[in-house]
Amino acid sequence: MSTLIVIPARLGSTRLPQKPLRLLGGRPLIFRVWERVSALDLADQVVVATDSAAVADSLRESGATVVMTRGDHASGTDRTAEVARLPAYAGHEVVVNVQGDEPFIAADAIAGARDLVAGGSFAVGTAAQPAASAILADPSVVKVIADREGRALYFSRAPIPFLRDAANAVALAALVRAHIGVYAYTRDALFRWVSLPPHPLELVEQLEQLRALADGIAIGVAPVAASPAGGVDTEDDLVAANARWLRSHSPTTVGAS
Repeated sequence: MSTLIVIPARLGSTRLPQKPLRLLGGRPLIFRVWERVSALDLADQVVVATDSAAVADSLRESGATVVMTRGDHASGTDRTAEVARLPAYAGHEVVVNVQGDEPFIAADAIAGARDLVAGGSFAVGTAAQPAASAILADPSVVKVIADREGRALYFSRAPIPFLRDAANAVALAALVRAHIGVYAYTRDALFRWVSLPPHPLELVEQLEQLRALADGIAIGVAPVAASPAGGVDTEDDLVAANARWLRSHSPTTVGAS
């Protein structure tokens, strides 16, 4: 099935101001995300969607396709939907939203989410990786629980599942999954999602996927291997990302590969 990947990028981040333009390996973060996603070759087209001329300008010499979108979108999903509605992208049957702060996103996360939708198993697909139980106490890490068929039961910043009895610690370790910020949608599911009003669960947790889940839209969760990849949300994340970039692009590392 024909696949479109959209990378939404806005400048309005509060925890990391001007986030798309902050430098990673000497280039803007949004460039590194586009570069990574394009290199994985998992879609027919890759588009950066932004409302910022500065973001568009930062990609001008890269060869990236940039679509200017409205400035009033509340989420990356809304921005993705605007792009998907354009006549130029109407032929894509699967639309994938990769967050603009994931410069190291794993190929299996994107492919896993995409394949759940392309294969007809779910109208929306995402991905999650096994994680140490320490993430349960971290509200910045979104946790997800799925049923036996891989359908998401709930996403939360709270500790799910909760360990009520220490005797079940081994079982808990097998259940802890960290959500990865990628979504694939059928066109109908994407447009239905953005047509819905915010749900109270979404507002309380500040997790937009709860809007879709609460309305009965089935979200499949592809299990993928644990990876050190993660979003760049804070100054500390950016420092860590640059350190990782330097390690992976040092002459010794490049020569060894």
